[in-house]
Amino acid sequence: MEKQDKFTTWQESAARLVAVAAGRDPADLVLRNLKLVNVQSREVLDGWQVAVADGRFAYVGPNATHCIGEGTEVVDGAGRYLIPGLCDGHMHIESGMLTPAEFARAVIPHGTTTMFTDPHEIANVMGLEGVRLMHDEALLQPVNIYTQMPSCAPSAPGLETTGYEIGPDDVAEAMTWPGIIGLGEMMNFPGVINADPQMLAEIAATQAAGKTVGGHYASPDRGPAFHAYAAGGPADDHEGTRESDAIDRVRQGMRSMLRLGSAWYDVESQITAVTEKGLDPRNFILCTDDCHSGTLVHDGHMNRVLRHAIDCGCDPLVALQMCTVNTATHFGLERELGSIAPGRRADMILTSDLKALPIEVVFARGQRVAENGDILVECPHLDWPAKARNTVHLGKDLTAQDYEIKAPEGANSAHVNVIGVVENQAPTEALTAELPVVDGLVEGDGDVCQIALVERHRATGGVTNAFVSGFGYTGKMAMASTVAHDSHHMIVVGTDRDNMAKAAMRLAEVGGGVTVFKDGAELALVELPIAGLMSDAPAALVADKAQQMGEAMKACGCTLNNAYMQHSLLALVVIPSLRISDLGLVDVTTFELTSLFVEGDQ
Repeated sequence: MEKQDKFTTWQESAARLVAVAAGRDPADLVLRNLKLVNVQSREVLDGWQVAVADGRFAYVGPNATHCIGEGTEVVDGAGRYLIPGLCDGHMHIESGMLTPAEFARAVIPHGTTTMFTDPHEIANVMGLEGVRLMHDEALLQPVNIYTQMPSCAPSAPGLETTGYEIGPDDVAEAMTWPGIIGLGEMMNFPGVINADPQMLAEIAATQAAGKTVGGHYASPDRGPAFHAYAAGGPADDHEGTRESDAIDRVRQGMRSMLRLGSAWYDVESQITAVTEKGLDPRNFILCTDDCHSGTLVHDGHMNRVLRHAIDCGCDPLVALQMCTVNTATHFGLERELGSIAPGRRADMILTSDLKALPIEVVFARGQRVAENGDILVECPHLDWPAKARNTVHLGKDLTAQDYEIKAPEGANSAHVNVIGVVENQAPTEALTAELPVVDGLVEGDGDVCQIALVERHRATGGVTNAFVSGFGYTGKMAMASTVAHDSHHMIVVGTDRDNMAKAAMRLAEVGGGVTVFKDGAELALVELPIAGLMSDAPAALVADKAQQMGEAMKACGCTLNNAYMQHSLLALVVIPSLRISDLGLVDVTTFELTSLFVEGDQ
């Protein structure tokens, strides 16, 4: 493994960049015999060459011979395409179950050289201290990891209780940190629409710092509420699922972020705004939002999204712009990264095919960081403190009784509200079901099983019980996870209360993670000791355990694609329609708590 060289700013390197471009000084690196993909002009320039000095492009043109001197490394591109390093415009590192260092180690061989990350998962667990730890480890990496300061912890005040809360003072402080690029997704869209002083103060602090405000408008309403949200300042949005969503956002001056994560397949349904409707592609950005470790190791990262966009009919050069220069421009970094042009960071990829997109050689800041799937550099770790490894506090030993749901007095059956899982999408359905009552307790039936939200931040011993359908579980089983967007308590889903209790206590024992129990025995365990969200183990090891978890879910009857992601979002009380929190069931269409039992049937 090579050690990352010190990286310099443009101001520190300007004189040398000029000298190299003029031929007065030799470059550190020259690449030739290639086809240069210019995302600024959207063209392929056959025979162009590039010269790199101090980790930045100094010369980009037809012939870089004048930049070669003693000590210059010359790389033969073998006729391949040279494209910019790929940028992820919106993502959560914690969703990969990995720390920033291990996440970087996983995605660098896939050609990702820039990430814009929102660590609002750890913010809910550890507050500003957790954000700072993510930010600090991100700055150690050999690629560019920018941090967005989380905006909403809790995501919906009054509807959930988080471990910590984020306020305007926290946002203002974070805006002074070197790696903070803007404000994370503004999930509390009702707060913005209603001009909540705290939400507007956070947005104002970000704009005063000259930085970008991330958006999150998870509602189909395109009336005055949508326009009020746009007026509130969010500059982008990744919650669209339909072509009209993408069109409506860009018409309001937002960038439309099209996501392909482990479970979110929202590119194909929206990219037709460009490929068929002919909208200006400059206002569209590709992103992942949430990718778990198995996807990263086995399928890829932004290269996967780029290939998918091309497969959906997008011109390869247009799709490439959507995950390079468009992203950089959106965050005010067009002069710093996102294209192969003088002065920019020398982040680039050699690939032999613009459609199949094999990632053959990756350079970051002028250094060869990966080749043919192998990483060639170190990704330094922080020494995560003990506080970050001790975050699961249940307050008591849980038993099957904690998961009992008492029926209305004298009832033989119960008419209940049910959370309906929708495959490959973040929204849920608000369903109802008539369930049997046995010995005074409401029981799951068929595809309807129990869900519980177990409080884990303040050791209250609280358990909120409800019902969910769509997973297809059979037999006696339970799955528990301390990844529970966004409050990150503990979500337990199961068909049997004894197994649910065992699964919850197992996670308390190991300090957080995901576990699957069947017939009283543990089938799979992914330990996530850091904040109950991440592991600092190698990505391949975590991915293997995550794969075992997926197989265990299938053994329990689940056939959904990436059902773990669906499981982990069941407490996300800012995306319709029905969710669960530590305070009860939440109707996200009205942003109000609602009863487990259908109104009028209690």
